[in-house]
Amino acid sequence: MNVKDPAGFSTLAIRAGQVRTPEGEHAEPIFTTSSFVFDSAEQAAARFAETEPGNIYSRFTNPTVRCFEQRLAALEGAAACVATSSGMGAILATCMALVSSGDRIVCSDSVFGSTITLLNRYMKKFGVETRYVAPQDTDAWAEAIDARTRLVLLETPSNPLAAIADVAAIAAICRTRGALLAVDNCFCTPALQQPLSLGADVVIHSATKYLDGQGRCVGGAVLGSADAVGKEVFGFIRAAGPSMSPFNAWVFLKGLETLRLRMHAHSAAAMQIAAWLERQPLVRRVHYAGLQSHPQHALAARQQSAFGGIVAFEVAGEREAAFAFINATRLMSITANLGDTKTTITHPATTTHARIDAAERTRAGITGG
Repeated sequence: MNVKDPAGFSTLAIRAGQVRTPEGEHAEPIFTTSSFVFDSAEQAAARFAETEPGNIYSRFTNPTVRCFEQRLAALEGAAACVATSSGMGAILATCMALVSSGDRIVCSDSVFGSTITLLNRYMKKFGVETRYVAPQDTDAWAEAIDARTRLVLLETPSNPLAAIADVAAIAAICRTRGALLAVDNCFCTPALQQPLSLGADVVIHSATKYLDGQGRCVGGAVLGSADAVGKEVFGFIRAAGPSMSPFNAWVFLKGLETLRLRMHAHSAAAMQIAAWLERQPLVRRVHYAGLQSHPQHALAARQQSAFGGIVAFEVAGEREAAFAFINATRLMSITANLGDTKTTITHPATTTHARIDAAERTRAGITGG
């Protein structure tokens, strides 16, 4: 793949968003304060009335968090970014800010298990209906997205089977129906894929994963327009409070500095593992878009600069054989997180997707193997 640095990505990942204090620090400082002091009662009133910019309270205004938001926005090409307490907090904030009772969400049937739980168990309580579509079936998206659809949720590559959706084609459908397209870019990050440039309206991240890169902190982010994200999603975060801590923001800032290097290294290593797995007689199928055998390989090569670090595979013998494989590994960490410098391994049917029912796992192609 082409690993040239497009438009100074690596420079933005190191320097965007930083505003030095009068102390002249080289590294970004951590502002560990709950609130900020005003020069006068008039200034306090102006800040709260939003007629004067400036810090108020760290739930929704903090310089370290703002630096992370502005840097990630620069990498995604977004007008606005709102940091959240977790990746699921980012999805919740997106839904609560942009969807109303009576609206419909159309979601990929191959997404993180907690996303399905959120939609089916909790958004349903507020009168929001969800329809599910196979990510790679563009015709099915066109059929499912109707006049009632307010939000379309998509992961590409999907979790965990690396199905690839045509972002530009789905974005075109959304525009004609008046729906907003939100793409979870967790598996690729902006180092490998920039959904906004393909026509998406919103990008969602679990910063816990590759943006951090070392399994240290939990956080999330929502990116998009000044109106949908900068006003609506920010308004929800300000009122409801699922905000990112300054310390976590600082850790994520350090992660962004090496993001591009890490993502291409992850992709190269994953390609070697996927090719090796494909040669093993007891492996039924390998799900990795970098392989020529992947049904959406050409699409992935067109909308991504590399194929990412997640490899899914199915072994003969179902759950028993899968558990035996996992337990026989020696260097891998058995954990349900991803995006770490340490290679990890997990069994999605009994971990990340355990809380959705068997029919939903079957629909998503998540077998015992």
